[in-house]
Amino acid sequence: MHIFTAVKFNLSTLLVGIFLAMVAGYLIGFFLRKLISQYQIKEAEAKKKNIIEKAEQEVESRLKSAAVEAKELALAEKTKAEKEVQIKWDKLRVQERKINQKEDELRVSSGSLVDREKELATKIQEAEKIRQLGLDEKARYSELTQEEMKKLENISSFTAEQAIEEIKAKVVDLARLDAAKEVKKIEENARNNAEDEARKIITMAVQRLSSDSVAESTVSVVALSDDSIKGRIIGREGRNIRALEQATGVDLIIDDTPGAVILSGFDPIRREIARLTLEQLILDGRIHPGKIEEVVVKSQKEIARKIRQAGEQAVMELEIDNINSEMVNMLGRLKYRTSYTQNVLEHVKEVSRVCGFLAAELGLDVQLAKRAGLLHDIGKSIDRQTDGTHTQLGIDVARRFNEHKYVVNAIGAHHEDIEPESLYAVLVIAGDTISASRPGARREMLETYVKRMTKLEEIGDSFKGVEKTYAIQAGREVRIVVVPEIATDEESNILAKDIARRIEKEVTYPGEVKITVIRETRFTQVAH
Repeated sequence: MHIFTAVKFNLSTLLVGIFLAMVAGYLIGFFLRKLISQYQIKEAEAKKKNIIEKAEQEVESRLKSAAVEAKELALAEKTKAEKEVQIKWDKLRVQERKINQKEDELRVSSGSLVDREKELATKIQEAEKIRQLGLDEKARYSELTQEEMKKLENISSFTAEQAIEEIKAKVVDLARLDAAKEVKKIEENARNNAEDEARKIITMAVQRLSSDSVAESTVSVVALSDDSIKGRIIGREGRNIRALEQATGVDLIIDDTPGAVILSGFDPIRREIARLTLEQLILDGRIHPGKIEEVVVKSQKEIARKIRQAGEQAVMELEIDNINSEMVNMLGRLKYRTSYTQNVLEHVKEVSRVCGFLAAELGLDVQLAKRAGLLHDIGKSIDRQTDGTHTQLGIDVARRFNEHKYVVNAIGAHHEDIEPESLYAVLVIAGDTISASRPGARREMLETYVKRMTKLEEIGDSFKGVEKTYAIQAGREVRIVVVPEIATDEESNILAKDIARRIEKEVTYPGEVKITVIRETRFTQVAH
C-alpha cells in the first residue's frame, strides 16, 4: 500500500513537473519568438531605409549626370553655331574686300575712259581746226597765185629775179598783216578773259600737284600689363570673350601677340567701343558677362559724346555756321576713320583750310569753299552701314540737308565721279590731293609697297623688245628702256599704251602711273 502510494506520488510529481516544464518551454518559446520577430522587424526596417537611401543616391547621381550631359551638349551646339557664324562672317569679309577692290578697279577704269574720251575729243577738235586752217590757207594762196600771175603777165618785162623779189615782198606783207590781226585778237581775248583764265590756270595747276589714295585700318591693339589677364578676359569655358565679342561686334585675338590683345573689325567706331570697354574692364578687375554688358553701354555713351564733341570742335575751328546737328555728328564719326593711317576728320579739316586759302587768293566765297572742303568726305561716316560709294552717299546727305548746289557738286566731283560744275569743285579736288599727298600725311605698308613696285617692273619686262624696266617715284612713274634694233618709234608708242592698259588691269595703285618708253641709239667714236 505504501509502495503504491509512493509510486502514485512520484507519478503525480512527474506529471506536474512535465506540465511545468511544458509551460516553461512554451513561455520561453513565446518570448524567443517575440524577440526574434522584433529583431527581424528592425532588420527589415534597416534594409528598407538602406534601399531608400541607395535609390535616392542613384536618382541624384543620374540627375547630375543628365545635367552634365545636357550642359555639354548645349555647349557643343553653341560652339558649333559660333563656328558657323564665324565662317559666315569670314565669307562676308572676303566678299566685302572683293567688292571694294572691284569698286576701286571700276573707279580707275571709269576715270581712264573719261580722260581718254576728253583727250580724243580735244585731238579731234584740234585736227578739225588744222584741217580748216589748211583749207583756208590753200584757198588764199590760190587767189594770191592767180593775182600774181595776172601781174606777171602785165609786167612781163621784169627779169626772173625781179619777179621773185616782187612776189616775196607781197607775200611777206600779207603775212605780217595776218600776224598783226591774230596778235590783236589774242590780246583782246586775253584782256576779256584774263581773270577767268587766271583762276582756271591756278586751280588746275594746284590740282596736278598730287593724287589721292584710300585704304582702311581694321585692327586696334590694347596693351596688357600682364599676360595672366588674358585668362580672365577669356573666362570660364570662354564665356567672357564670347560675351564681349557679341556685345561689341568685334573679334578679339588673344594669343597671337604677347602683352597685347588685338581687336579686329571693319567698323572703326565698334573697335573703339570695344577698346574702351576692354581697358575699363582691365582697370576694374571684375570681368564677367553682366559687367561686360554694363561697361559696353557706358562706352557707347562715352563714344557718342566724343563724336559729338569732335564734330562741334571741327565746325568751331573752321568758323562755319548753319551746319545741321546730324551732319555735325557725322563729321565727328570721321574721327575714328583712317586712310593710310591719316585721320579722316583731320584730313577734311585740312582740305577745308586749303580751299579757304585758295578761294581767298582767287576772290571766291571763302565760307562756301571751306564748307565744300569740310563736307567732301561726309559719306565716309555712313558707308559702313549703307550700300553705295562714299561720294554718292555724301551727295545724298548734302541734298537731304539742303546744302548749296556747289557743295553737292564738289562732294561728287572730288574723285572725278562727276564733272566739276564750278571752281569750288576744282578747289576741293586740289585740297583733297594736297592733304592726302603732303609728306608725312599717309603711310603705306612696306610689304605692299615692295609688291607693287616689283609687279610694275615685272609687267614692263614681260613685253618683247624691253631691255629694262625701272619703277621710280614711289611707283608713280615707270620708265621702259627698249632695244632700238627691235622696237621702232611707232612700236614704242604702242608699247607704252599696252603697258598702261596692263597696269590698269592687274595692279592696284593710288592715283595714276606715268609710263615713259625710252628708245635711244648712240654712235660713239674715239679720236686718236
